[in-house]
Amino acid sequence: MQNSKFIGLAVALVILVVIVMSSFYTVREDKQALVLRFGDPVRTENAYGIEEDAGLKFKIPLIEEVRLYDRKNLVLDLDSEPILASDQERLIVDAFIRYRITDVRRFYEAFNTRNVAEIQLSNILDSLSRDILGSVESSEIISGQRFDLMNAIEDRANARATAGRFGLKIEDVRIKRADLPPENAARVFERMSADRQEQSAEKRGEGERSKRTIKAEADKDVEILLANARKQAEIIRGEGDKERNRIYAEAYNLDPEFFAFYRSMEAYKKGLGRKSTYVLSPDSDFLGYLDNQQGPRSNR
Repeated sequence: MQNSKFIGLAVALVILVVIVMSSFYTVREDKQALVLRFGDPVRTENAYGIEEDAGLKFKIPLIEEVRLYDRKNLVLDLDSEPILASDQERLIVDAFIRYRITDVRRFYEAFNTRNVAEIQLSNILDSLSRDILGSVESSEIISGQRFDLMNAIEDRANARATAGRFGLKIEDVRIKRADLPPENAARVFERMSADRQEQSAEKRGEGERSKRTIKAEADKDVEILLANARKQAEIIRGEGDKERNRIYAEAYNLDPEFFAFYRSMEAYKKGLGRKSTYVLSPDSDFLGYLDNQQGPRSNR
């Protein structure tokens, strides 16, 4: 009888210990917990977007259960998919996304588990990739505006997640590889090379036209500057001749004899070089100051 009581007490004690142990659970810093009561979410612990509250937590045993979800970024590696670009070239695209669970209650209501969520995300990203990448040419996907295309996919995926109340956010979309099938690669790269050569020739033509235009404008400006300079020089030269003639006239009026002598000396300096030969009449006035120091007018 006493043995039966002892065994019953031990069993009750074990059950009590199990119940007490099951009343506590631990939430790590990189996790967030959703507490369910008979399958309905009632509260969250260490949720994303609030101050970190990890550690030992309490729940009602046998009534409440806990679902743990990641608080950090998660990576979903998408399967390689063939995509038809707008130029009808088929590409093999390999991409991945990084996402974060921002609302565990909504995430649980929408997907329940991470596996279900990633299956649906894969389908959404596959549809968006075909839609967005299929609207541009293959050259842009391979080596062109890939960054803009990834941002467009990310924005539309987040819009879809918000509308569907998924409780998650797409942090990043990356195309790891976008290659042509081997049987198409050589032909497409030859066409891309031809397109680039055509664009290069067009740019060179535009550069040559710009060069001719700039040169013509420069030549025009030079001609205008030279014409203005010549005009100004003629004006200055005319003013100088005018001033010279005025000075000569004043000098002539002051002393006509000295003025005649000065003009004769200037003429001798310019006209009588070392090898100059003149044939003149003996009574020529040109050499009057050489034959007669009184000058040609002294005989008056």
